[in-house]
Amino acid sequence: MTGRPLSRRRTLNYAAGAATALTAAAATPATAAPAPAESGARPGQRGTATVVLVHGAFADASSWTPVTERLQHSGHPVIAVANPLRGLTHDAAQVAARLAAVPGPVVLVGHSYGGAVITQAAATAPNVKALVYVAAFIPDNGEILGELAARFPGSQLDAALSPVPVPGPDGTTAVDLYIRPDRYHEVFAQDVPRSTTRVLASGQRPLSASAFTDRVSAAAWHTVPSWTLVTTRDRGIVPELQHFQAARARSRTVEVPTSHLPMHARPDAVTALIRSAARTVTP
Repeated sequence: MTGRPLSRRRTLNYAAGAATALTAAAATPATAAPAPAESGARPGQRGTATVVLVHGAFADASSWTPVTERLQHSGHPVIAVANPLRGLTHDAAQVAARLAAVPGPVVLVGHSYGGAVITQAAATAPNVKALVYVAAFIPDNGEILGELAARFPGSQLDAALSPVPVPGPDGTTAVDLYIRPDRYHEVFAQDVPRSTTRVLASGQRPLSASAFTDRVSAAAWHTVPSWTLVTTRDRGIVPELQHFQAARARSRTVEVPTSHLPMHARPDAVTALIRSAARTVTP
């Protein structure tokens, strides 16, 4: 049953969220040595903003590890949130609750599907002072991710998804989505070593298909300044869609010639973009 093909229309909607899983794109590669770490930096510490990282589909918080290490080395307090991947409404509420527990200003970062989550979550989090989108969805109020993903053709994610029927929370049958392991490297992270993508593919967490049918209830980028890293070799969320969203949000945008997984392919560039956003935040 897990191997039954989806209709093209249905899988196109699913593909939107797949692209959101594991990436993080970036600005330009960092050339300077990292600043020395500030010993004992804590969330809310005077003089620092907390960087909160939200992963996308088919991943967990460890997908941010290369970026987390670099930010901590530079003295930034970092929280890599566990995104439940159970649907946009549920996930945004969970992230918003986590943000409410962080004292002081926050730079909120989302990769792929995580971009949609931070867009909605930050609307009820007044401590979020900057939004950073990494190869991400940046939906507007009232939009549905499946429809947004279909606006620009070219994603290779559609044919790479494997649906798995699972028990839903209300007792009915729901659908979880995975990326087929044999397609993971080519579609998601073609410039990351295969030894790394094999491990990531084997440990991926599923995304509920409901993520692509939930309607966005708020878009924080209308009032919170944003930064966007466009990945120009992305085969999941196509660069044309990334550019469209960034322009609409009036986001400060950089391009990096990399795949949908810049956190592993270009972690210095991702870190540089996050740090540039953090420098604008007043403690």
